[in-house]
Amino acid sequence: MAEWRKRAALLGLITVIALASGCTAGGSSRVVTRHDDNPGETIVAISRQMLGAPYRYGGESPQGFDCSGLVRYVYRQIGVTVPHSSRQLFRQARKVRTDQLQPGDLLFFSISKAKISHVGIYAARGNFIHAPSSGKQVSIARLDNPYWEARLVGAGRFH
Repeated sequence: MAEWRKRAALLGLITVIALASGCTAGGSSRVVTRHDDNPGETIVAISRQMLGAPYRYGGESPQGFDCSGLVRYVYRQIGVTVPHSSRQLFRQARKVRTDQLQPGDLLFFSISKAKISHVGIYAARGNFIHAPSSGKQVSIARLDNPYWEARLVGAGRFH
């Protein structure tokens, strides 16, 4: 637990420095709220800071994200290293039933054929944050949207 508190304190310091220097995605000046006892809430707060960042294939920074790059970036902010591949994320995450989703959990989708090809971060109340595709921006989507609902393969947790 002490290690988590150190990471949370470091995240707070990084956030203050980033906000003071104007380094936020989409020009936002919102402040990330730390939730020391609930890393999932911190994951969602950081993800929300990235709303509006452009999609960029292979990207994993506020200058541009692909879906797994967004996950990798956000988790790195809390000191957790995860792969930059939706399939590898799916393989390595602890499986979670969708009726037991918690904020910060990952949602895995099969967009083409029968393979995992997309990942998003569960935000709560049926919403998730993701970097959808070329020409779009990091945004919030609904899990009960028929498009996403039909393509959901499973969920997992790293936090």
